[in-house]
Amino acid sequence: MLPRITQSPTEAAFVQDPYPFYHRARALGPLVHWEDYALPVATTHTAVTALLKDRRFGREPLAPPEIPPHLEPFYAVEAHSMLELEPPRHTRLRGLVLRAFTSRRIAAMAPEIETLCHALIDRFPEPPFDLLPAYASQVPVIVIARLLGVPEAMSGQLLAWSNAMVAMYQARRDRAMEDRAATAAAEFAAFLGDHIARRRATPADDLITHLIQAEEAGEKLSTDELVTTCILLLNAGHEATVHSIGNGVKTLLERGLPLSGDPGIVEEILRFDPPLHLFTRHAYEDVTLFGHRFRPGDQVGLLLAAANRDPAQWPDPDRFEPTRPAATHSAFGAGLHFCVGAPLARLELQIALATLGQRCPRLTLAEPPGYADLYHFHGLGRLAVTR
Repeated sequence: MLPRITQSPTEAAFVQDPYPFYHRARALGPLVHWEDYALPVATTHTAVTALLKDRRFGREPLAPPEIPPHLEPFYAVEAHSMLELEPPRHTRLRGLVLRAFTSRRIAAMAPEIETLCHALIDRFPEPPFDLLPAYASQVPVIVIARLLGVPEAMSGQLLAWSNAMVAMYQARRDRAMEDRAATAAAEFAAFLGDHIARRRATPADDLITHLIQAEEAGEKLSTDELVTTCILLLNAGHEATVHSIGNGVKTLLERGLPLSGDPGIVEEILRFDPPLHLFTRHAYEDVTLFGHRFRPGDQVGLLLAAANRDPAQWPDPDRFEPTRPAATHSAFGAGLHFCVGAPLARLELQIALATLGQRCPRLTLAEPPGYADLYHFHGLGRLAVTR
């Protein structure tokens, strides 16, 4: 019998600082039963990493879930997401994306990302102002729009669709949020379907064209898979990166540290206050791990942020220390579903922080920042600054 623990993920104190709960849960064992989710969750670096890499667990449920009619447009998109699939479909989709989403192509975007950051800073409003809409949310959405070949003028609409869809993964989700997510999914899919049709007729040097060409070379990537893959790259990439930039700026400014894109600082930001805290897996066979028996179809939660504060892996884990010896954190996951956009996210974070520090060396907090009620994501609701 697993130790049991209770904690509402929408409680105000937890939203602002979930790490004390993670420490309490970890003290009970590597696996505990989180009663509010009715779910066993992994709390340690060892347990989270093992479950991420264990092929006896995966994202795709054994039995198709029952989908209510009002959510059919949302799950029609999700049905083709490589994030929710296992081999062989996952292997084919991920391989096609990686073929177009090459490290060389991402690295070549560095000057363009830096130019974008300068342009956004040039347009900063009079202080004090909220850095999130002025900078943190703009960098990733514009970068991914350019990468996909979607008109940059659509970035505001893309952002609105993305925000509505990812709200489906928040603990505070309700019927109104579900309706907005379904509408956004249908509109986003229709827009991308039209855009993909135009790219078939008029190819360009963008990710959508490369994915189309891969399909036409015999990989059999369907239009639905193309649409969903583009939506996934935007939604997953944007949601994580905007929170990483915001959380990183907050962490550095609160400690009086200069804003820097140094790789050590970026990795410590991702370890110390990652944008995604809870991820789930399904058991595919009868297996016993960490003293708990999983049966086929059982679900397990992976507390990525708890793993990142495990004192067995990082001494004094609640201390922000950019000079820590290199160690693998869990912010991007691990194993088969390791984040395909991790190199781009790291590059964006490095450049966004470095450029902001260079241009705004006297940037300070104008008011205490607060986290938004987004769990299982973790990001700020507002980041008021002055310069």
